[in-house]
Amino acid sequence: MLKFQARMIKKITIASRESPLAMWQAEHIKTQLNNLYPYLSIYIKGFKTQGDIILDQSLATIGGKGLFIKELEQALLKKEADLAVHSMKDLPMDIYEDFQLSAITAREDPRDAFISLKYKSLDDMPDGAIVGTSSLRRQSQIKAKYPSLIIEPLRGNLQTRLSKLKNGQYGAIILAAAGLIRLDLQDQITMYIDKNVSIPAVGQGALGIEILSSNTELDLLLKPLNDDDTSRCVLAERMVSRSLAGSCTVPLGAHAFINKNAMVINGFVASPNGEKIIHAEMKGVKADFYKLGESLSQLLIDQGAKTLLSSL
Repeated sequence: MLKFQARMIKKITIASRESPLAMWQAEHIKTQLNNLYPYLSIYIKGFKTQGDIILDQSLATIGGKGLFIKELEQALLKKEADLAVHSMKDLPMDIYEDFQLSAITAREDPRDAFISLKYKSLDDMPDGAIVGTSSLRRQSQIKAKYPSLIIEPLRGNLQTRLSKLKNGQYGAIILAAAGLIRLDLQDQITMYIDKNVSIPAVGQGALGIEILSSNTELDLLLKPLNDDDTSRCVLAERMVSRSLAGSCTVPLGAHAFINKNAMVINGFVASPNGEKIIHAEMKGVKADFYKLGESLSQLLIDQGAKTLLSSL
């Protein structure tokens, strides 16, 4: 039945940001679709988003994660594209009713990566050394453990950020390991930061495929790309962020993983300077992923998370 209905679609256009990493991700989805449906003609159309254009301000200042998807969603509405590929960590918690998340693909390494030409780890960095990151989540966790380090903003695509490190603007930078691995740049990674030291961003390492909610035929075609366990983990993480109004303006992280039928989810909220951090963990069966996300949110709230975040 699936293949019969899928054959009704002959051509697909994928909307993507124009950065090398975003294009890699779009090509990755294109390859997966071609493997499933060899008869499909698939094209990729690049778009420059506001998040790609405005590079002299932090995301927290200019409006957060939605700046990376607006132009792609407009392309869907205008029928210039059929689907959009997103890094799940860049997708806002609330999706407008015109759209739906059709699939979440298998997750790459969700950890943060420490990259430096001078130092082996954050532990090796001297007082006053500069770490580049524009993530309040990373900033708060680094400052909590290494208060003597200086955090400076770091914007631009992955290659731009690496070049700024090589130019000596920073003693080290922190990036998502997944992007480096996907672009075959893992040799640039000095060390992977343990998830207990730096809890990843919600959805980090996973890709999401967004379509118009009215396009039920395309939704059916895309379902085989969904990875069930990754989807459960990411949706549980997003439940935490949604409950706490998480965005780029909030130092918040959540990460879930599955071992057989069990799920463990960790989360935190913090002040940007790392002086106050609230952490919680929940364990349960993976079938209860939504409930686990809700329960973790409530644990954080009971410890004062909403009071902390409202004071920022």
